[in-house]
Amino acid sequence: MENEVGRKNVAEKLEKMRKELVLLRKSANLTQKEIALAIGITPQSYQAYEAGLAVPTLQNFIRLAEFFDITPNELLDY
Repeated sequence: MENEVGRKNVAEKLEKMRKELVLLRKSANLTQKEIALAIGITPQSYQAYEAGLAVPTLQNFIRLAEFFDITPNELLDY
């Protein structure tokens, strides 16, 4: 039961992060490709983050937060 709750919390955080990435990108009027190139990943990798099909590595997670000028916690807590 405890593992189920933990997995649910992680899934909720990842969904919030996915939605926040979309909102941040759109509010900055940028394409997925522009963000991907700016942080040094392939456009397909970034697309997968927004689609919820992949989770950024810790390094890429930090790069995304820095790119959008927010803290990593802010990226997860939205």
